[in-house]
Amino acid sequence: MSTALITGATAGIGHEYAVQLAARGDDLVLVARDAARLEQVAEELRRAHQVEVEVLVADLADRDQLATVEARLADRERPVDLLVNNAGFGLKQRFLDNSADDETAMLEVLVTAVLRLSHAALGPMAERGHGGIINVSSVAAFLPRGTYSAAKAWVNSFSEWAHMEYRSRGVQVMALCPGFTKTEFHERMQVKRGDGFMWLDVDFLVRTSLEDFAKGRAYSIPGMQYKAIRVLTTAIPNRVLRLTQSMGRR
Repeated sequence: MSTALITGATAGIGHEYAVQLAARGDDLVLVARDAARLEQVAEELRRAHQVEVEVLVADLADRDQLATVEARLADRERPVDLLVNNAGFGLKQRFLDNSADDETAMLEVLVTAVLRLSHAALGPMAERGHGGIINVSSVAAFLPRGTYSAAKAWVNSFSEWAHMEYRSRGVQVMALCPGFTKTEFHERMQVKRGDGFMWLDVDFLVRTSLEDFAKGRAYSIPGMQYKAIRVLTTAIPNRVLRLTQSMGRR
């Protein structure tokens, strides 16, 4: 029996990971800020899939609350086999239109939490000789789109390094780079969600990422349109790519 810990587990990509992992029989540790919604999701998964579901209420921008999740991952008596670093949010405005505190809070969740939770998980996993981490990044990491893209570029770089560093010790690390996905993410940013060919269904996204993870890949980029974009970013100058800054912000 495997146990997966998922951050940002009550909505969007994180919730879909919880559903698909529970459906295959994994026990879960779900992390989110909203206690009521967390308990609701946990109970739905227990009933639907007869798995054990533990809940941790934590705001990952708060170091004290983050520490409780780190402690759970570091607990050798209750091993976590898969960590899904999914929690995150974006800011609609451009850099100077956001407060420094808002920008810092985003960095704490997108970068610091990923670093600290990965550090807590990797030790026990490497000792046991098995385990895995999926870091939810973004196709935006390949584009010059402000601090969100910069944070996700860090996630990519860190994940690729950890993939190479720890696979010889039985630990698989992968970065998932979604494009536009039909979740609550954009609604929470007060940005209109689209419905065209660039928008992926979340069940396809997560299913593809789990297939890529099982194949031992360092990156998962679901959708041919986004694989093509990744290739194009290697050929198009950044001064041109910078024109994409307004995409997904309206």
